Amino acid sequence: MPVNPAVSDQPYVPVLPYRGQLWPRALNRYLPRYLRRRYGMVGVRVVGADRLSSSVAAGHGVLLAPNHCRDEDPFVLSALARAAGRPFFVVASAHLFVGNRLQAFLLRRAGAFSIYREGMDKQAVQTSIDILDSAERPLVIFPEGHISRTNDRLTPMLEGTALIARQAAKKRAKGGKKVVVHPVALRYSFPFDVESAAARTLDEIETRLTWRPTRGLPLPERVRKVGAGLLALKELEYLGRTQAGPVADRVGALSDAILAPLEAEWTNGNADGHVVARVKRLRSAILPDMVKGDLDEAEKARRWRLLEDADLAQQLYHYPPDYVADGAPVARLLETVERFEEDLTGKVTVHGPVEAEVTVGDAIEVGTAREARGEGDPLMAAIEGQLRAMLGIGPATPAGVPQP
Repeated sequence: MPVNPAVSDQPYVPVLPYRGQLWPRALNRYLPRYLRRRYGMVGVRVVGADRLSSSVAAGHGVLLAPNHCRDEDPFVLSALARAAGRPFFVVASAHLFVGNRLQAFLLRRAGAFSIYREGMDKQAVQTSIDILDSAERPLVIFPEGHISRTNDRLTPMLEGTALIARQAAKKRAKGGKKVVVHPVALRYSFPFDVESAAARTLDEIETRLTWRPTRGLPLPERVRKVGAGLLALKELEYLGRTQAGPVADRVGALSDAILAPLEAEWTNGNADGHVVARVKRLRSAILPDMVKGDLDEAEKARRWRLLEDADLAQQLYHYPPDYVADGAPVARLLETVERFEEDLTGKVTVHGPVEAEVTVGDAIEVGTAREARGEGDPLMAAIEGQLRAMLGIGPATPAGVPQP
């Protein structure tokens, strides 16, 4: 069976929140050691924890909305939980609870509960609303909905964050209470020889491509060359030829060539939104019959191939144009090389030491008024605006257009 680690054809069994206090506190104390061993994390600095503490002390329902650029993001947030003296609940993708019983056991006791992203998980939405309504603990939702591996770029925010916050605010307003959102910026730094680390991984990738390692090239040029080579291979596979023109145009054309036939078959040609939204819509259409188990082996194998194709389009989306232009910060080169490795092999080499800074933004009070359809949601705009300011990245580009 083709492997897509973020998708399962098994019936979804919700993982509900663990309400006890002992396990979350014990695991929070252990997580710094886990971060060192698993991710090379040597230090986490927390800025603005007093803002969160003030909201908790005021009795508000608190939603934390971090950017999501690395695998370790949820574990790094444990430093904020310790600083605030309060464990968190965390909305986590259902696939994280499948296959590894120990991981599922520990994730739940650390505060995570599942959401099925390939459909409308009403139970997870209601659980999130109830957590905010009760103000039992702060609730963490990653509004990007997936790992971008680009710390200098935000991908489009998912509307579900505002839906949950607003519904909880309506419930609390009946008792004269509030829901607030604190954007949380996660920023990583790499106090080691990043160029050497990236070059070693590029050696392995180029060898895998049957190339001689091009160690004589400047690192940005070498990264771009490998990226162009990988893109050309996929163009040959899906289009039968390589394309001319700027890389951004080629990526967009390849993504559309992959997704358009799937959308014609499964979503009545609906190509609205950015690539991640389009892929989510396709998964939601393709998976239900697979989960029911009524398909013969040939059709099941065909659908796995379709899901792999959609996943490739999403992978392509996460290589923003000009992210590794000449003069780009060296950390961007490492992030891009890590994504090359992850997309080729399914794993990422741990480079270290790594340091993180967790910055809590100002509280945004959640209103109860329903926003008009088709208009930008002011709550999501406020979250994104604070995240951009704290991360030090530029203003948003039009919807669906990758950011530099």
